Amino acid sequence: MPRAAAHFTQADVARVIRAAMQAGAGAVEVRRDGTMLILLSGPALAPSQAPTIDDDDCAKF
Repeated sequence: MPRAAAHFTQADVARVIRAAMQAGAGAVEVRRDGTMLILLSGPALAPSQAPTIDDDDCAKF
């Protein structure tokens, strides 16, 4: 059975992160469905505050 087509590539993620850093973004979130959120204001999230993927989230896919 073939794999499903990717919603985004590693290059897409790298471009978003680079652009966000240049714009002074506080945080970047890339979701499995391909949605990429860039928060331009507010402090950067500490690693302990960063969103995580739970086992329940993975079970949906």
